[in-house]
Amino acid sequence: MRHHRAAGGRTIAIGLTAALAVTTAGSVALAQDPATSPDPALAGQSLVISNWAAYMPEDLPARFEAETGVPVTITNHATNEEVVAKLLAGNSGIDVAFMSGQFAQALTEGGFLAAIDHAQVPNIANLYPEANELAYDPGNTHSVPYAWGTTGLCYRTDLVDAPPTSWYDLLTPAEGVSGKTTALFTQRWLMLPAQKALGFSANTTDPAEMEQVRDLLLAMKPTLLAFDDTTFYSRLVSGEAALVEAWDGWCNYAIAEGADVGWVVPSEGSDLWVDTMTILESSPNKEAAHAFIDYILRPDVHSWVVENISYKVPNAPAMAAVDPAVLAAFPNLAMTPAELLQQESLVDLGEDGAALYQDIADQIAAQ
Repeated sequence: MRHHRAAGGRTIAIGLTAALAVTTAGSVALAQDPATSPDPALAGQSLVISNWAAYMPEDLPARFEAETGVPVTITNHATNEEVVAKLLAGNSGIDVAFMSGQFAQALTEGGFLAAIDHAQVPNIANLYPEANELAYDPGNTHSVPYAWGTTGLCYRTDLVDAPPTSWYDLLTPAEGVSGKTTALFTQRWLMLPAQKALGFSANTTDPAEMEQVRDLLLAMKPTLLAFDDTTFYSRLVSGEAALVEAWDGWCNYAIAEGADVGWVVPSEGSDLWVDTMTILESSPNKEAAHAFIDYILRPDVHSWVVENISYKVPNAPAMAAVDPAVLAAFPNLAMTPAELLQQESLVDLGEDGAALYQDIADQIAAQ
């Protein structure tokens, strides 16, 4: 998803083939001195971790090294496609990669990700039971969820006549709102409002269904202020926009800046996006990689995501520790796992599905 402001937006869903078009070299970390390792199993190991910028505490690598003796180097990626391209190009040097669930699914099927040894990640028990039921990786066999959420409508309560309840409030906006709406253009979320409004799956690859999706989105396009994946919350704050399609965490940015903003998951339902932590099969440092994931899942560490970037985490004790005042200020943070699981998990579309979505996005952009 996911996907957040500091990383310049979430970019998902054009598939592994398209991701090969991007290549970026990985970083290399110096190995630790075996004599200084607190855990003999980690002796001589080091980690290179690829993540979105500002998606974890800045001092976390230093704190992890101080505790474990394992040196950590962070390399950033702006999109899922970018990190996938690094991995497919080979010799990336990356041990742990953060990526969205459907990308983890595709890489698992391609043999690029190592199996998660749950015995080496005891804090995985902190996950909500629902976080073990995710469609892209049931049982978290090759990935561990880091953050999760959904997509909905974020709106200025003082600029709409009535709170929105349906995706049609975006697709066919009321006269007073028309021209003051934005939609996401990242492919999975470009398609989502029309898919759900028409009663289709967010993972559909049926050409006839997707033709209807395309037609509905083309009809919406003249009513939009803009397609906007990165500044829509600022448009809400300024009043330029009255209603926008938004990832839940991004809606919170507008709330944080003091705008009179409401949030709703439309009645037709939405998606469940998940950002995950994965270990590369090529990593020679799998024990350290497991130790790092286990460290992240500590409630005092994982709660940073909620407190600093306003995203939900699938970690029960971490969420339980959140100040009730924060939940009151940002209502979508209080969504329960059961409520999230009512939404549809995004899964990999396969090459044919990715090509279909790309073609429709190109048609919408061209008209």
